[in-house]
Amino acid sequence: MPDNTKSRGPSEKEFPWWLLVAGTIAIALGIAILVTPIYGQVFATVSQGIWITVWVSLLAFFLASALGLLLAVMSLSDHIAIRQTARFYVEIVRGIPLLVLLFYIAFVGAPAAIWLWNFVTPPLHSAGLLDPLQVRDFSLLWRAIIALMLAYAAFLAEIFRAGIQAVDKGQIEAAKALGLKRFERFRLIIMPQAIRTILPPYGNDFISMVKDSSLVSVLGVVDVTQMGKVYASGSFRFFETYSVVAYIYLVLTISLSLGLRWLERRLNRR
Repeated sequence: MPDNTKSRGPSEKEFPWWLLVAGTIAIALGIAILVTPIYGQVFATVSQGIWITVWVSLLAFFLASALGLLLAVMSLSDHIAIRQTARFYVEIVRGIPLLVLLFYIAFVGAPAAIWLWNFVTPPLHSAGLLDPLQVRDFSLLWRAIIALMLAYAAFLAEIFRAGIQAVDKGQIEAAKALGLKRFERFRLIIMPQAIRTILPPYGNDFISMVKDSSLVSVLGVVDVTQMGKVYASGSFRFFETYSVVAYIYLVLTISLSLGLRWLERRLNRR
Protein backbone atom coordinates (compact mmCIF):
# COMPACT_ATOMS: atom_id res chain seq x y z
CA MET A 1 0.00 0.00 0.00
CA PRO A 2 1.28 3.50 -0.74
CA ASP A 3 2.52 5.43 2.24
CA ASN A 4 0.29 8.50 2.56
CA THR A 5 1.97 9.81 5.69
CA LYS A 6 3.51 13.23 5.36
CA SER A 7 7.22 13.65 5.69
CA ARG A 8 8.28 14.91 9.07
CA GLY A 9 11.62 16.23 7.82
CA PRO A 10 12.49 19.91 7.83
CA SER A 11 10.97 22.00 5.05
CA GLU A 12 12.72 24.76 3.12
CA LYS A 13 9.64 26.92 3.75
CA GLU A 14 9.71 26.30 7.49
CA PHE A 15 9.52 29.55 9.44
CA PRO A 16 12.93 30.35 10.98
CA TRP A 17 11.84 30.55 14.60
CA TRP A 18 15.49 30.36 15.69
CA LEU A 19 16.19 33.55 13.76
CA LEU A 20 13.21 35.29 15.37
CA VAL A 21 14.45 34.37 18.84
CA ALA A 22 18.05 35.34 17.98
CA GLY A 23 16.87 38.64 16.50
CA THR A 24 14.79 39.40 19.58
CA ILE A 25 17.77 38.75 21.85
CA ALA A 26 20.01 40.86 19.60
CA ILE A 27 17.56 43.77 19.71
CA ALA A 28 17.25 43.48 23.50
CA LEU A 29 21.03 43.51 23.91
CA GLY A 30 21.31 46.41 21.48
CA ILE A 31 18.82 48.41 23.55
CA ALA A 32 20.72 47.50 26.71
CA ILE A 33 23.92 48.81 25.13
CA LEU A 34 22.19 52.07 24.19
CA VAL A 35 20.45 52.78 27.50
CA THR A 36 22.76 51.18 30.07
CA PRO A 37 25.92 53.23 30.79
CA ILE A 38 28.13 50.26 31.67
CA TYR A 39 27.16 48.29 28.56
CA GLY A 40 27.58 51.40 26.43
CA GLN A 41 31.05 51.98 27.86
CA VAL A 42 32.04 48.36 27.29
CA PHE A 43 30.79 48.44 23.71
CA ALA A 44 32.57 51.72 22.99
CA THR A 45 35.84 50.16 24.15
CA VAL A 46 35.49 46.70 22.64
CA SER A 47 34.18 47.92 19.29
CA GLN A 48 37.53 49.61 18.64
CA GLY A 49 38.84 46.16 17.77
CA ILE A 50 36.17 45.35 15.17
CA TRP A 51 38.22 46.78 12.31
CA ILE A 52 41.21 44.61 13.22
CA THR A 53 38.98 41.52 13.46
CA VAL A 54 37.46 42.21 10.03
CA TRP A 55 40.83 43.10 8.48
CA VAL A 56 42.57 39.99 9.80
CA SER A 57 39.68 37.73 8.75
CA LEU A 58 39.38 39.13 5.21
CA LEU A 59 43.09 39.31 4.42
CA ALA A 60 43.97 35.94 5.95
CA PHE A 61 41.05 34.23 4.19
CA PHE A 62 41.90 35.82 0.84
CA LEU A 63 45.52 34.64 1.10
CA ALA A 64 44.41 31.22 2.34
CA SER A 65 42.03 30.90 -0.63
CA ALA A 66 44.83 31.63 -3.09
CA LEU A 67 47.20 29.16 -1.44
CA GLY A 68 44.42 26.58 -1.01
CA LEU A 69 43.48 26.76 -4.68
CA LEU A 70 47.13 26.31 -5.64
CA LEU A 71 47.39 23.27 -3.36
CA ALA A 72 44.18 21.82 -4.82
CA VAL A 73 45.53 22.15 -8.37
CA MET A 74 48.81 20.64 -7.26
CA SER A 75 47.00 17.69 -5.67
CA LEU A 76 45.36 16.97 -9.06
CA SER A 77 48.60 17.26 -11.01
CA ASP A 78 49.84 14.48 -13.29
CA HIS A 79 53.23 14.58 -11.57
CA ILE A 80 53.52 12.42 -8.46
CA ALA A 81 56.09 14.70 -6.78
CA ILE A 82 53.75 17.71 -7.04
CA ARG A 83 50.77 15.67 -5.81
CA GLN A 84 52.68 14.30 -2.85
CA THR A 85 54.03 17.73 -1.91
CA ALA A 86 50.50 19.12 -1.74
CA ARG A 87 49.27 16.08 0.21
CA PHE A 88 52.18 16.39 2.65
CA TYR A 89 51.34 20.03 3.36
CA VAL A 90 47.60 19.41 3.77
CA GLU A 91 47.96 16.43 6.10
CA ILE A 92 50.69 17.95 8.28
CA VAL A 93 49.09 21.38 8.72
CA ARG A 94 45.60 19.96 9.34
CA GLY A 95 47.07 17.84 12.12
CA ILE A 96 48.44 20.82 14.07
CA PRO A 97 46.08 22.74 16.39
CA LEU A 98 45.57 26.29 15.19
CA LEU A 99 46.77 27.83 18.45
CA VAL A 100 49.98 25.78 18.33
CA LEU A 101 50.57 26.80 14.71
CA LEU A 102 49.98 30.43 15.68
CA PHE A 103 52.64 30.24 18.39
CA TYR A 104 55.02 28.35 16.09
CA ILE A 105 54.79 30.90 13.29
CA ALA A 106 54.99 33.83 15.71
CA PHE A 107 57.93 32.67 17.82
CA VAL A 108 59.77 30.15 15.61
CA GLY A 109 58.88 30.81 11.99
CA ALA A 110 59.18 34.60 12.10
CA PRO A 111 62.65 34.66 13.75
CA ALA A 112 63.82 31.95 11.32
CA ALA A 113 62.57 33.99 8.36
CA ILE A 114 64.38 37.10 9.64
CA TRP A 115 67.61 35.13 10.12
CA LEU A 116 67.36 33.69 6.60
CA TRP A 117 66.74 37.13 5.11
CA ASN A 118 69.75 38.59 6.88
CA PHE A 119 71.83 35.56 5.85
CA VAL A 120 71.22 36.02 2.11
CA THR A 121 71.30 39.84 1.93
CA PRO A 122 74.73 40.89 3.34
CA PRO A 123 75.83 42.42 -0.01
CA LEU A 124 72.81 44.72 0.08
CA HIS A 125 73.65 45.65 3.67
CA SER A 126 77.24 46.48 2.70
CA ALA A 127 76.06 48.60 -0.23
CA GLY A 128 73.77 50.54 2.07
CA LEU A 129 70.67 49.51 0.13
CA LEU A 130 69.08 47.63 3.04
CA ASP A 131 69.45 47.56 6.79
CA PRO A 132 69.54 44.24 8.63
CA LEU A 133 66.10 43.29 9.90
CA GLN A 134 65.30 42.70 13.54
CA VAL A 135 62.70 40.23 14.80
CA ARG A 136 60.70 43.14 16.20
CA ASP A 137 60.37 44.49 12.63
CA PHE A 138 58.07 41.56 11.83
CA SER A 139 54.82 42.73 13.41
CA LEU A 140 52.71 40.37 15.49
CA LEU A 141 49.70 41.28 13.36
CA TRP A 142 51.34 39.91 10.22
CA ARG A 143 52.58 36.83 12.07
CA ALA A 144 48.98 36.13 13.07
CA ILE A 145 47.69 36.68 9.52
CA ILE A 146 50.31 34.33 8.07
CA ALA A 147 49.50 31.64 10.65
CA LEU A 148 45.77 31.82 9.87
CA MET A 149 46.54 31.76 6.15
CA LEU A 150 48.71 28.66 6.41
CA ALA A 151 46.21 26.83 8.61
CA TYR A 152 43.10 27.55 6.55
CA ALA A 153 44.82 26.93 3.21
CA ALA A 154 45.04 23.25 4.13
CA PHE A 155 41.29 23.01 4.74
CA LEU A 156 40.33 25.11 1.73
CA ALA A 157 42.55 22.97 -0.50
CA GLU A 158 40.36 19.97 0.25
CA ILE A 159 37.20 21.98 -0.45
CA PHE A 160 38.54 23.17 -3.79
CA ARG A 161 39.78 19.70 -4.71
CA ALA A 162 36.39 18.10 -3.97
CA GLY A 163 34.58 20.79 -5.96
CA ILE A 164 36.86 20.40 -8.97
CA GLN A 165 36.57 16.63 -8.94
CA ALA A 166 32.76 16.90 -8.79
CA VAL A 167 32.67 18.43 -12.29
CA ASP A 168 31.57 15.94 -14.93
CA LYS A 169 34.67 14.63 -16.71
CA GLY A 170 32.72 14.41 -19.96
CA GLN A 171 32.49 18.19 -20.09
CA ILE A 172 36.22 18.52 -19.53
CA GLU A 173 36.89 16.06 -22.35
CA ALA A 174 34.51 18.02 -24.58
CA ALA A 175 36.41 21.21 -23.79
CA LYS A 176 39.66 19.48 -24.73
CA ALA A 177 38.09 18.39 -28.01
CA LEU A 178 37.15 22.01 -28.72
CA GLY A 179 40.80 22.99 -28.33
CA LEU A 180 40.55 24.90 -25.06
CA LYS A 181 43.83 25.18 -23.22
CA ARG A 182 44.26 24.00 -19.64
CA PHE A 183 43.75 27.45 -18.07
CA GLU A 184 40.77 28.16 -20.33
CA ARG A 185 39.16 24.86 -19.33
CA PHE A 186 39.73 25.70 -15.68
CA ARG A 187 38.35 29.25 -15.97
CA LEU A 188 35.43 28.63 -18.33
CA ILE A 189 34.30 25.07 -17.60
CA ILE A 190 35.55 23.77 -14.27
CA MET A 191 35.31 26.67 -11.82
CA PRO A 192 31.85 27.99 -12.86
CA GLN A 193 30.41 24.54 -12.12
CA ALA A 194 32.61 23.72 -9.13
CA ILE A 195 31.56 26.92 -7.34
CA ARG A 196 28.11 25.47 -6.61
CA THR A 197 29.71 22.59 -4.73
CA ILE A 198 32.39 24.73 -3.14
CA LEU A 199 30.30 27.65 -1.88
CA PRO A 200 28.57 26.12 1.20
CA PRO A 201 31.72 24.68 2.87
CA TYR A 202 33.76 27.64 1.64
CA GLY A 203 31.36 30.07 3.32
CA ASN A 204 31.36 27.99 6.49
CA ASP A 205 35.14 28.17 6.61
CA PHE A 206 35.02 31.96 6.28
CA ILE A 207 32.65 32.15 9.23
CA SER A 208 35.04 29.89 11.15
CA MET A 209 37.87 32.24 10.20
CA VAL A 210 36.00 35.17 11.75
CA LYS A 211 35.63 33.22 14.98
CA ASP A 212 39.17 31.84 14.97
CA SER A 213 40.57 35.32 14.40
CA SER A 214 39.94 35.82 18.11
CA LEU A 215 43.00 33.62 18.71
CA VAL A 216 45.26 36.44 17.56
CA SER A 217 44.52 38.11 20.89
CA VAL A 218 47.02 35.73 22.51
CA LEU A 219 49.73 37.64 20.61
CA GLY A 220 48.43 40.97 21.87
CA VAL A 221 46.81 41.97 18.57
CA VAL A 222 44.13 44.51 19.47
CA ASP A 223 41.08 42.77 18.02
CA VAL A 224 37.65 42.53 19.66
CA THR A 225 38.71 39.76 22.03
CA GLN A 226 41.90 41.52 23.11
CA MET A 227 40.06 44.77 23.76
CA GLY A 228 37.52 42.87 25.83
CA LYS A 229 40.25 41.09 27.76
CA VAL A 230 42.04 44.35 28.56
CA TYR A 231 38.84 46.09 29.65
CA ALA A 232 37.64 43.17 31.80
CA SER A 233 40.99 42.81 33.55
CA GLY A 234 40.98 46.50 34.47
CA SER A 235 37.33 46.89 35.44
CA PHE A 236 36.49 43.35 36.66
CA ARG A 237 33.26 43.63 34.64
CA PHE A 238 33.68 40.15 33.18
CA PHE A 239 29.99 39.38 32.64
CA GLU A 240 29.21 42.64 30.87
CA THR A 241 32.41 42.64 28.83
CA TYR A 242 32.28 39.10 27.48
CA SER A 243 28.54 39.38 26.88
CA VAL A 244 29.27 42.31 24.56
CA VAL A 245 32.18 40.45 22.93
CA ALA A 246 29.95 37.43 22.26
CA TYR A 247 27.24 39.76 20.95
CA ILE A 248 29.60 41.33 18.41
CA TYR A 249 30.83 37.98 17.14
CA LEU A 250 27.28 36.62 16.88
CA VAL A 251 26.13 39.64 14.88
CA LEU A 252 29.07 39.18 12.50
CA THR A 253 28.73 35.42 12.05
CA ILE A 254 24.94 35.20 11.81
CA SER A 255 24.86 38.06 9.30
CA LEU A 256 27.47 36.26 7.21
CA SER A 257 25.58 32.97 7.49
CA LEU A 258 22.31 34.53 6.29
CA GLY A 259 24.10 36.30 3.43
CA LEU A 260 25.75 33.08 2.29
CA ARG A 261 22.46 31.18 2.39
CA TRP A 262 20.86 33.88 0.24
CA LEU A 263 23.74 33.68 -2.26
CA GLU A 264 23.53 29.89 -2.34
CA ARG A 265 19.81 30.02 -3.14
CA ARG A 266 20.44 32.52 -5.93
CA LEU A 267 23.07 30.28 -7.50
CA ASN A 268 20.84 27.22 -7.26
CA ARG A 269 18.05 29.00 -9.17
CA ARG A 270 20.28 29.51 -12.19
